[in-house]
Amino acid sequence: MTATAQPTAHDTFAALTACFTADLAAIVGEEPPVGITATGFIDLAERAMYSFVGANRDHLQRAGEELDYAVGHLTEALTLTGADQRDPLARARTHLRYAIEITR
Repeated sequence: MTATAQPTAHDTFAALTACFTADLAAIVGEEPPVGITATGFIDLAERAMYSFVGANRDHLQRAGEELDYAVGHLTEALTLTGADQRDPLARARTHLRYAIEITR
């Protein structure tokens, strides 16, 4: 019987980055960065969030709020280690997904 390896928080952060970088870059009108770091990804999410500041449309304001929540969870995940990172990363993923869906 072989043990199934659990993904590490680094793997999970990398998966979030791979999944959402192109969408966030499109929101801010940038080319998706190659080899983005965790802090670079958080910076990209913040730039996307700030692009909705002052939006006159409710759905864009909600997208900005979702990105704000995501940035908070991503930042929290950087301060934690191991299994403690899973919950904030999962929450961040949910908020990122909602924010991007709202903008479409």
